[in-house]
Amino acid sequence: MKLIDMFLKGGLVMWPILACSIIGLAIAVEKFIVIRKSKINVPAFSIKIRGILKKKDVASAMGYCMEEKSPIANIIRRGLKKIRFGRKRVLEAIEVAGKQEISKLEKGLSTLATVAGAAPMLGFLGTVTGMIAAFMKIQELQGSASPADLASGIWEALLTTAFGLFVGIPALALYNYFVSNINKIVLDMERVATDVLDVLDETEKDFSDDEEEEL
Repeated sequence: MKLIDMFLKGGLVMWPILACSIIGLAIAVEKFIVIRKSKINVPAFSIKIRGILKKKDVASAMGYCMEEKSPIANIIRRGLKKIRFGRKRVLEAIEVAGKQEISKLEKGLSTLATVAGAAPMLGFLGTVTGMIAAFMKIQELQGSASPADLASGIWEALLTTAFGLFVGIPALALYNYFVSNINKIVLDMERVATDVLDVLDETEKDFSDDEEEEL
């Protein structure tokens, strides 16, 4: 039997499961792209940005961050924009930018988690309604139904559970994979931000003097 025939025999519940699979696939593809673009060589980035800042060349540091085009580079660039206002403002800008970048990274994850939970439950719902229909048939036949009369209805009912699990298990695995990668990116953000703030603490007086001269 072809897959399409099995799908159609599963009943109406198969359509919501199909919708879940499409939504989950779309989110997974988008998350793969976003996470891939977000990954950078963190040690190399940290060393270079620290070296530039130690030379008190803020413009070059911001330019380097713009070239990288990653969440980590974005939060550092946003922080450096406030460097003339002192360390506190830099820290605040980094924290705000960090929350925004994390929000972008996590976008769609709650929906993916819903798909992972809803698809199997929809499958079970389809099986339960199918079994109800089978028992109703037994009642109609006044208990004289043969196994052949019930077998078709029962295996068709179980199809929904199989399809629901087929969608839900990969969705759950992908959700955990994305959460793990995003947590790693967040930790890298915190590490690089701490390195930058340490450099600013070391050269705070020099930065202030330079800004006064420019004014």
